[in-house]
This record gives sequence, structure tokens and C-alpha cells, in this order.
Amino acid sequence: MSGVWVFKNGVVRLVENVGGESITGSNNQGQKKLLVYTPTNEVITSYEALESKLVALGWERYYNDPDLLQFHKRSTVHLISLPRDFSRFKSMHMYDIVVKNRNIFEVRNT
Repeated sequence: MSGVWVFKNGVVRLVENVGGESITGSNNQGQKKLLVYTPTNEVITSYEALESKLVALGWERYYNDPDLLQFHKRSTVHLISLPRDFSRFKSMHMYDIVVKNRNIFEVRNT
């Protein structure tokens, strides 16, 4: 995860400076991201694949909210909340997973 954190209009976001794009100008929104399970270099293409990896890492599934997939790790205060529909799985969700599972997942550009 490389780039610059930009604070603008009360919001902090990560802007990757890919290909010399201006940090204050365009923001890479057209570039698709992939979540990769680094031990096997596997691209996560479904929630079933993601859930199997998270459960193996000690995460437990919560079933409290019908609109979200949620995972909690007992040894931490971390909670991963994802939209139920995988087509709404965005880079912000990917980075949340990466931050809470260092050296296990990474986000890559397509």
C-alpha cells in the first residue's frame, strides 16, 4: 500500500501516485483493485474464498446484521464489515482487511 494520505473537505483518503498522476488532480478511480491472499498469491474472487481464509486466521463470522457480512477476531477489538453483495466490495473494504491482517493480504492494481 503506497501513496499519500490526502485530507480534503474533512475526509482523509489514500491517493496512489501511479504513473506520475497528480496527487491533487486525478484520483485513480478508474483503476480496478484486487485483494490478494499473499501466502498463495490467490486473488479473492468471492466471499466464500475470503471467509475460508479469514476463518483459518482466527476470525469468526457474526450473523447479527442481514445487510452485512461481519467478522470478529476474539483476541482483538477489530471488526470487519462488508456489504452482503460481493459486487459492492470496494477497495476501502480491501484495505480494511489488509490493515487488520498485516502480511497476509494485499491490494493490487489490475
